[in-house]
Amino acid sequence: MKNGTIPVVMQIIPSLGAGGAEQGCIDVAAELKNSGAEAIVVSNGGSRLHELQRIGAQHINMKVDSKNPFIMWRNIKKIRKLIQKHQVDIVHARSRAPAWSAWRACEGTNAHYVTTCHAPYKIQNSAKKFYNSAIAKGERVIAISNYVSEYLKKNFRLGDNIIRLIHRGVNVQRFHPSLVTAERLVKLTKEWRIPDGHNVVMLPGRLTRWKGHEDFIKALSLLKRKDMFGIIIGDDQGRTEYRNELHALIKELGMEGAIRIVNHCDDMPTAYMLATVVVSASTEPEGFGRIPIEAQAMGRPTVATAHGGAMETIIPNVTGWHVPPHDPQEMAKAIARALQLNEQERQALSERAIAHVHAHFTKDIMCDKTLDVYAELIRQK
Repeated sequence: MKNGTIPVVMQIIPSLGAGGAEQGCIDVAAELKNSGAEAIVVSNGGSRLHELQRIGAQHINMKVDSKNPFIMWRNIKKIRKLIQKHQVDIVHARSRAPAWSAWRACEGTNAHYVTTCHAPYKIQNSAKKFYNSAIAKGERVIAISNYVSEYLKKNFRLGDNIIRLIHRGVNVQRFHPSLVTAERLVKLTKEWRIPDGHNVVMLPGRLTRWKGHEDFIKALSLLKRKDMFGIIIGDDQGRTEYRNELHALIKELGMEGAIRIVNHCDDMPTAYMLATVVVSASTEPEGFGRIPIEAQAMGRPTVATAHGGAMETIIPNVTGWHVPPHDPQEMAKAIARALQLNEQERQALSERAIAHVHAHFTKDIMCDKTLDVYAELIRQK
Protein backbone atom coordinates (compact mmCIF):
# COMPACT_ATOMS: atom_id res chain seq x y z
CA MET A 1 0.00 0.00 0.00
CA LYS A 2 1.39 3.36 -0.96
CA ASN A 3 2.66 5.32 2.03
CA GLY A 4 1.18 2.54 4.11
CA THR A 5 -2.36 3.91 3.73
CA ILE A 6 -3.57 4.49 0.16
CA PRO A 7 -4.10 1.38 -2.00
CA VAL A 8 -2.91 1.64 -5.60
CA VAL A 9 -4.68 -0.51 -8.19
CA MET A 10 -3.52 -0.80 -11.79
CA GLN A 11 -5.98 -2.30 -14.28
CA ILE A 12 -4.65 -3.47 -17.64
CA ILE A 13 -6.95 -3.79 -20.64
CA PRO A 14 -6.17 -3.85 -24.40
CA SER A 15 -8.06 -0.65 -25.24
CA LEU A 16 -10.86 1.59 -24.01
CA GLY A 17 -13.62 1.33 -26.57
CA ALA A 18 -17.17 0.03 -26.40
CA GLY A 19 -17.75 -3.24 -24.57
CA GLY A 20 -18.58 -4.80 -21.25
CA ALA A 21 -14.99 -5.38 -20.14
CA GLU A 22 -14.13 -1.76 -20.85
CA GLN A 23 -17.23 -0.54 -19.00
CA GLY A 24 -16.33 -2.66 -15.98
CA CYS A 25 -12.79 -1.29 -15.99
CA ILE A 26 -14.03 2.31 -15.99
CA ASP A 27 -16.68 1.60 -13.34
CA VAL A 28 -14.12 0.02 -11.00
CA ALA A 29 -11.67 2.88 -11.56
CA ALA A 30 -14.39 5.35 -10.58
CA GLU A 31 -15.24 3.36 -7.45
CA LEU A 32 -11.56 3.21 -6.48
CA LYS A 33 -11.31 7.00 -6.71
CA ASN A 34 -14.52 7.42 -4.74
CA SER A 35 -13.14 5.18 -2.00
CA GLY A 36 -9.92 7.17 -1.72
CA ALA A 37 -7.66 4.73 -3.56
CA GLU A 38 -5.46 5.47 -6.55
CA ALA A 39 -6.68 4.13 -9.90
CA ILE A 40 -4.33 3.55 -12.83
CA VAL A 41 -5.43 2.10 -16.17
CA VAL A 42 -2.93 0.82 -18.73
CA SER A 43 -4.26 0.44 -22.29
CA ASN A 44 -3.53 1.35 -25.89
CA GLY A 45 -6.04 4.18 -25.71
CA GLY A 46 -9.48 4.41 -27.25
CA SER A 47 -12.61 6.49 -27.52
CA ARG A 48 -13.37 6.43 -23.80
CA LEU A 49 -10.20 7.99 -22.41
CA HIS A 50 -12.15 11.12 -21.51
CA GLU A 51 -14.22 9.07 -19.05
CA LEU A 52 -11.10 8.18 -17.10
CA GLN A 53 -10.02 11.83 -17.12
CA ARG A 54 -13.42 12.87 -15.80
CA ILE A 55 -13.20 10.56 -12.79
CA GLY A 56 -9.58 11.47 -12.07
CA ALA A 57 -8.01 8.11 -12.88
CA GLN A 58 -4.55 8.01 -14.40
CA HIS A 59 -4.12 6.51 -17.86
CA ILE A 60 -0.83 5.12 -19.16
CA ASN A 61 -0.59 4.30 -22.85
CA MET A 62 1.06 1.02 -23.79
CA LYS A 63 0.64 -1.52 -26.61
CA VAL A 64 -0.96 -4.08 -24.30
CA ASP A 65 -3.45 -4.95 -27.06
CA SER A 66 -0.71 -6.63 -29.10
CA LYS A 67 -0.42 -10.41 -29.41
CA ASN A 68 3.05 -10.09 -30.87
CA PRO A 69 5.30 -12.17 -28.55
CA PHE A 70 8.15 -9.64 -28.78
CA ILE A 71 5.91 -6.71 -27.80
CA MET A 72 4.34 -8.78 -25.02
CA TRP A 73 7.83 -9.60 -23.74
CA ARG A 74 8.90 -5.93 -23.78
CA ASN A 75 5.71 -5.02 -21.94
CA ILE A 76 6.82 -7.15 -18.97
CA LYS A 77 9.69 -4.77 -18.20
CA LYS A 78 7.52 -1.68 -18.78
CA ILE A 79 4.76 -2.92 -16.46
CA ARG A 80 7.27 -3.94 -13.79
CA LYS A 81 8.73 -0.42 -13.84
CA LEU A 82 5.23 1.03 -13.40
CA ILE A 83 4.58 -1.28 -10.45
CA GLN A 84 7.74 -0.11 -8.75
CA LYS A 85 7.33 3.57 -9.64
CA HIS A 86 3.74 3.81 -8.38
CA GLN A 87 4.15 1.25 -5.57
CA VAL A 88 1.21 -0.71 -6.99
CA ASP A 89 -0.64 -3.04 -4.62
CA ILE A 90 -2.92 -4.78 -7.14
CA VAL A 91 -2.41 -5.49 -10.84
CA HIS A 92 -5.70 -6.50 -12.46
CA ALA A 93 -5.48 -7.89 -16.02
CA ARG A 94 -8.71 -8.02 -18.03
CA SER A 95 -7.60 -9.82 -21.20
CA ARG A 96 -5.33 -12.68 -22.20
CA ALA A 97 -2.54 -10.88 -24.09
CA PRO A 98 -1.83 -8.31 -21.35
CA ALA A 99 -2.36 -11.03 -18.74
CA TRP A 100 0.80 -12.81 -19.90
CA SER A 101 2.88 -9.64 -19.53
CA ALA A 102 1.27 -8.60 -16.24
CA TRP A 103 1.74 -12.03 -14.67
CA ARG A 104 5.46 -12.02 -15.36
CA ALA A 105 5.78 -8.35 -14.40
CA CYS A 106 4.37 -9.00 -10.93
CA GLU A 107 7.01 -11.63 -10.17
CA GLY A 108 9.55 -10.33 -7.68
CA THR A 109 7.44 -7.30 -6.73
CA ASN A 110 5.04 -6.62 -3.87
CA ALA A 111 2.05 -6.41 -6.21
CA HIS A 112 -0.76 -8.97 -6.04
CA TYR A 113 -2.08 -10.28 -9.34
CA VAL A 114 -5.80 -10.50 -10.25
CA THR A 115 -7.45 -11.45 -13.54
CA THR A 116 -10.99 -11.33 -14.88
CA CYS A 117 -12.23 -14.01 -17.27
CA HIS A 118 -14.88 -12.36 -19.45
CA ALA A 119 -15.70 -15.28 -21.73
CA PRO A 120 -15.37 -19.05 -22.18
CA TYR A 121 -12.54 -18.77 -24.68
CA LYS A 122 -12.50 -21.50 -27.32
CA ILE A 123 -9.92 -24.24 -26.91
CA GLN A 124 -9.32 -25.87 -30.29
CA ASN A 125 -5.91 -27.33 -29.45
CA SER A 126 -3.16 -27.42 -26.83
CA ALA A 127 -1.54 -24.22 -28.12
CA LYS A 128 -4.80 -22.32 -27.78
CA LYS A 129 -5.36 -23.72 -24.31
CA PHE A 130 -1.88 -22.60 -23.30
CA TYR A 131 -2.55 -19.07 -24.59
CA ASN A 132 -5.91 -18.93 -22.79
CA SER A 133 -4.34 -20.12 -19.54
CA ALA A 134 -2.92 -16.63 -18.90
CA ILE A 135 -6.33 -15.54 -17.66
CA ALA A 136 -6.31 -18.34 -15.05
CA LYS A 137 -2.98 -17.41 -13.41
CA GLY A 138 -4.28 -14.75 -11.02
CA GLU A 139 -4.04 -15.15 -7.27
CA ARG A 140 -7.75 -14.48 -7.60
CA VAL A 141 -9.61 -15.03 -10.86
CA ILE A 142 -12.88 -13.16 -11.23
CA ALA A 143 -15.55 -15.00 -13.25
CA ILE A 144 -18.37 -12.84 -14.59
CA SER A 145 -20.94 -15.66 -14.40
CA ASN A 146 -21.39 -19.18 -13.08
CA TYR A 147 -21.07 -20.30 -16.68
CA VAL A 148 -17.55 -18.80 -16.88
CA SER A 149 -16.72 -20.15 -13.43
CA GLU A 150 -17.50 -23.69 -14.56
CA TYR A 151 -15.38 -23.17 -17.67
CA LEU A 152 -12.41 -22.21 -15.47
CA LYS A 153 -12.90 -25.19 -13.19
CA LYS A 154 -13.22 -27.64 -16.06
CA ASN A 155 -10.38 -26.41 -18.27
CA PHE A 156 -7.85 -24.99 -15.79
CA ARG A 157 -8.76 -26.89 -12.63
CA LEU A 158 -9.23 -23.78 -10.54
CA GLY A 159 -11.00 -24.17 -7.22
CA ASP A 160 -13.39 -22.01 -5.23
CA ASN A 161 -10.42 -20.76 -3.21
CA ILE A 162 -9.17 -18.94 -6.34
CA ILE A 163 -12.34 -18.10 -8.30
CA ARG A 164 -14.53 -15.17 -7.24
CA LEU A 165 -17.94 -14.94 -8.92
CA ILE A 166 -18.80 -11.31 -9.70
CA HIS A 167 -21.59 -10.73 -12.20
CA ARG A 168 -21.41 -7.66 -14.38
CA GLY A 169 -23.54 -4.77 -13.27
CA VAL A 170 -25.66 -2.10 -14.92
CA ASN A 171 -25.65 1.54 -13.84
CA VAL A 172 -29.18 1.89 -12.46
CA GLN A 173 -28.60 5.63 -12.03
CA ARG A 174 -28.61 5.75 -15.82
CA PHE A 175 -30.73 2.75 -16.80
CA HIS A 176 -34.09 3.46 -15.16
CA PRO A 177 -37.43 4.23 -16.88
CA SER A 178 -38.05 7.36 -14.79
CA LEU A 179 -34.88 9.02 -16.09
CA VAL A 180 -35.77 9.03 -19.79
CA THR A 181 -37.41 12.29 -20.85
CA ALA A 182 -40.16 12.72 -23.44
CA GLU A 183 -37.80 14.90 -25.49
CA ARG A 184 -35.27 12.07 -25.79
CA LEU A 185 -38.01 9.63 -26.81
CA VAL A 186 -39.33 11.97 -29.50
CA LYS A 187 -35.84 12.66 -30.85
CA LEU A 188 -34.94 8.99 -31.25
CA THR A 189 -38.38 8.07 -32.65
CA LYS A 190 -37.91 10.65 -35.41
CA GLU A 191 -34.29 9.69 -36.03
CA TRP A 192 -35.21 6.02 -36.52
CA ARG A 193 -38.49 6.83 -38.33
CA ILE A 194 -40.57 4.51 -36.17
CA PRO A 195 -44.15 4.30 -37.47
CA ASP A 196 -46.87 5.59 -35.14
CA GLY A 197 -48.73 2.99 -33.11
CA HIS A 198 -46.33 0.13 -33.84
CA ASN A 199 -44.91 -2.35 -31.36
CA VAL A 200 -41.11 -2.12 -31.47
CA VAL A 201 -39.18 -5.40 -31.26
CA MET A 202 -35.50 -4.60 -30.72
CA LEU A 203 -32.26 -6.53 -31.05
CA PRO A 204 -29.21 -4.55 -29.85
CA GLY A 205 -25.80 -6.02 -30.65
CA ARG A 206 -22.93 -5.32 -33.03
CA LEU A 207 -23.29 -6.80 -36.50
CA THR A 208 -21.44 -10.07 -36.22
CA ARG A 209 -22.90 -13.47 -37.14
CA TRP A 210 -23.00 -15.03 -33.70
CA LYS A 211 -25.33 -12.30 -32.43
CA GLY A 212 -28.19 -14.08 -34.22
CA HIS A 213 -29.55 -11.31 -36.44
CA GLU A 214 -30.67 -13.79 -39.11
CA ASP A 215 -32.72 -15.80 -36.60
CA PHE A 216 -34.26 -12.55 -35.36
CA ILE A 217 -35.27 -11.44 -38.86
CA LYS A 218 -36.76 -14.86 -39.61
CA ALA A 219 -38.67 -14.86 -36.32
CA LEU A 220 -40.26 -11.48 -37.07
CA SER A 221 -41.24 -12.64 -40.55
CA LEU A 222 -43.05 -15.64 -39.02
CA LEU A 223 -45.22 -13.38 -36.83
CA LYS A 224 -46.85 -11.71 -39.86
CA ARG A 225 -47.98 -8.71 -37.78
CA LYS A 226 -48.68 -5.39 -39.46
CA ASP A 227 -48.42 -3.50 -36.15
CA MET A 228 -44.82 -4.55 -35.47
CA PHE A 229 -41.57 -2.76 -36.30
CA GLY A 230 -38.20 -4.44 -35.87
CA ILE A 231 -35.01 -2.54 -35.06
CA ILE A 232 -31.51 -3.96 -35.13
CA ILE A 233 -29.03 -1.67 -33.36
CA GLY A 234 -25.36 -2.23 -34.09
CA ASP A 235 -22.27 -1.03 -35.87
CA ASP A 236 -20.94 -3.38 -38.55
CA GLN A 237 -17.34 -2.45 -37.58
CA GLY A 238 -16.36 -2.80 -41.21
CA ARG A 239 -18.40 -5.96 -41.81
CA THR A 240 -20.28 -4.40 -44.73
CA GLU A 241 -20.68 -7.80 -46.41
CA TYR A 242 -22.64 -9.13 -43.42
CA ARG A 243 -24.79 -6.01 -43.27
CA ASN A 244 -25.59 -6.47 -46.96
CA GLU A 245 -26.52 -10.11 -46.31
CA LEU A 246 -28.97 -9.02 -43.61
CA HIS A 247 -30.55 -6.44 -45.93
CA ALA A 248 -30.86 -9.14 -48.61
CA LEU A 249 -32.57 -11.49 -46.14
CA ILE A 250 -35.00 -8.74 -45.07
CA LYS A 251 -35.89 -8.18 -48.73
CA GLU A 252 -36.16 -11.90 -49.46
CA LEU A 253 -38.66 -12.37 -46.61
CA GLY A 254 -40.71 -9.36 -47.66
CA MET A 255 -39.88 -7.42 -44.50
CA GLU A 256 -38.66 -4.21 -46.14
CA GLY A 257 -40.16 -1.30 -44.28
CA ALA A 258 -40.85 -3.53 -41.26
CA ILE A 259 -37.25 -4.01 -40.06
CA ARG A 260 -34.59 -1.33 -39.91
CA ILE A 261 -30.86 -1.66 -39.16
CA VAL A 262 -29.43 1.39 -37.38
CA ASN A 263 -25.89 2.16 -36.28
CA HIS A 264 -24.52 2.26 -32.75
CA CYS A 265 -26.77 4.20 -30.36
CA ASP A 266 -25.31 6.52 -27.72
CA ASP A 267 -28.57 6.69 -25.76
CA MET A 268 -29.47 3.08 -25.01
CA PRO A 269 -31.79 3.85 -22.05
CA THR A 270 -34.04 5.75 -24.46
CA ALA A 271 -33.72 3.01 -27.08
CA TYR A 272 -34.94 0.42 -24.58
CA MET A 273 -37.87 2.64 -23.60
CA LEU A 274 -39.00 2.66 -27.22
CA ALA A 275 -39.04 -1.14 -27.25
CA THR A 276 -42.10 -3.27 -26.59
CA VAL A 277 -39.85 -6.35 -26.50
CA VAL A 278 -36.04 -6.67 -26.36
CA VAL A 279 -34.34 -9.74 -27.87
CA SER A 280 -30.86 -11.19 -27.33
CA ALA A 281 -30.46 -13.84 -30.03
CA SER A 282 -26.83 -14.96 -29.65
CA THR A 283 -26.16 -18.26 -31.39
CA GLU A 284 -23.11 -18.94 -29.19
CA PRO A 285 -23.20 -18.75 -25.38
CA GLU A 286 -22.01 -15.43 -23.98
CA GLY A 287 -19.95 -15.20 -20.84
CA PHE A 288 -22.55 -12.83 -19.40
CA GLY A 289 -24.41 -10.62 -21.86
CA ARG A 290 -25.31 -7.04 -20.96
CA ILE A 291 -28.44 -6.72 -23.11
CA PRO A 292 -30.74 -8.79 -20.85
CA ILE A 293 -29.84 -6.90 -17.66
CA GLU A 294 -30.01 -3.48 -19.32
CA ALA A 295 -33.40 -4.29 -20.84
CA GLN A 296 -34.74 -5.61 -17.53
CA ALA A 297 -33.40 -2.57 -15.70
CA MET A 298 -35.58 -0.51 -18.05
CA GLY A 299 -38.57 -2.76 -17.29
CA ARG A 300 -38.75 -4.29 -20.75
CA PRO A 301 -39.94 -7.86 -21.50
CA THR A 302 -36.82 -9.71 -22.62
CA VAL A 303 -36.34 -12.78 -24.82
CA ALA A 304 -32.89 -14.44 -24.85
CA THR A 305 -31.37 -17.62 -26.20
CA ALA A 306 -31.07 -20.31 -23.53
CA HIS A 307 -27.35 -20.67 -22.97
CA GLY A 308 -24.41 -18.91 -21.34
CA GLY A 309 -24.83 -16.01 -18.95
CA ALA A 310 -28.43 -15.32 -20.01
CA MET A 311 -29.47 -18.42 -18.08
CA GLU A 312 -28.46 -16.58 -14.89
CA THR A 313 -29.93 -13.15 -15.60
CA ILE A 314 -33.49 -13.86 -16.79
CA ILE A 315 -36.08 -15.60 -14.61
CA PRO A 316 -38.19 -17.61 -17.11
CA ASN A 317 -41.83 -16.53 -17.33
CA VAL A 318 -41.19 -14.01 -14.54
CA THR A 319 -38.90 -11.34 -16.03
CA GLY A 320 -38.62 -12.73 -19.56
CA TRP A 321 -38.28 -15.88 -21.65
CA HIS A 322 -35.57 -18.27 -22.81
CA VAL A 323 -35.66 -19.82 -26.26
CA PRO A 324 -33.40 -22.43 -27.92
CA PRO A 325 -30.59 -20.95 -30.04
CA HIS A 326 -30.92 -21.27 -33.83
CA ASP A 327 -34.72 -21.58 -33.51
CA PRO A 328 -36.64 -18.71 -35.15
CA GLN A 329 -39.99 -20.45 -34.60
CA GLU A 330 -39.59 -20.63 -30.81
CA MET A 331 -38.23 -17.10 -30.78
CA ALA A 332 -41.32 -15.93 -32.67
CA LYS A 333 -43.58 -17.67 -30.12
CA ALA A 334 -41.81 -15.97 -27.20
CA ILE A 335 -42.00 -12.55 -28.88
CA ALA A 336 -45.70 -13.16 -29.52
CA ARG A 337 -46.27 -13.95 -25.83
CA ALA A 338 -44.57 -10.71 -24.87
CA LEU A 339 -46.65 -8.72 -27.35
CA GLN A 340 -49.86 -10.28 -25.99
CA LEU A 341 -49.30 -8.96 -22.45
CA ASN A 342 -52.00 -6.55 -21.39
CA GLU A 343 -51.14 -3.29 -19.65
CA GLN A 344 -51.49 -4.75 -16.17
CA GLU A 345 -49.34 -7.78 -17.01
CA ARG A 346 -46.67 -5.59 -18.63
CA GLN A 347 -46.54 -3.36 -15.57
CA ALA A 348 -46.20 -6.34 -13.21
CA LEU A 349 -43.41 -7.85 -15.35
CA SER A 350 -41.68 -4.47 -15.49
CA GLU A 351 -41.66 -4.15 -11.71
CA ARG A 352 -40.35 -7.70 -11.27
CA ALA A 353 -37.58 -7.17 -13.85
CA ILE A 354 -36.41 -3.89 -12.32
CA ALA A 355 -36.39 -5.36 -8.81
CA HIS A 356 -34.47 -8.41 -10.06
CA VAL A 357 -31.70 -6.27 -11.56
CA HIS A 358 -31.50 -3.99 -8.52
CA ALA A 359 -31.09 -7.02 -6.25
CA HIS A 360 -28.40 -8.83 -8.24
CA PHE A 361 -26.88 -6.98 -11.20
CA THR A 362 -26.02 -3.38 -10.40
CA LYS A 363 -22.77 -1.54 -11.00
CA ASP A 364 -22.48 -0.86 -7.27
CA ILE A 365 -22.72 -4.56 -6.38
CA MET A 366 -20.10 -5.40 -9.01
CA CYS A 367 -17.71 -2.69 -7.84
CA ASP A 368 -18.13 -3.50 -4.15
CA LYS A 369 -17.37 -7.17 -4.74
CA THR A 370 -14.34 -6.32 -6.90
CA LEU A 371 -12.90 -3.99 -4.27
CA ASP A 372 -13.51 -6.75 -1.70
CA VAL A 373 -11.23 -9.02 -3.76
CA TYR A 374 -8.54 -6.33 -3.77
CA ALA A 375 -8.90 -5.84 -0.02
CA GLU A 376 -8.71 -9.58 0.58
CA LEU A 377 -5.29 -9.72 -1.10
CA ILE A 378 -3.96 -6.49 0.41
CA ARG A 379 -4.79 -7.74 3.90
CA GLN A 380 -2.52 -10.73 3.24
CA LYS A 381 0.46 -8.38 3.31
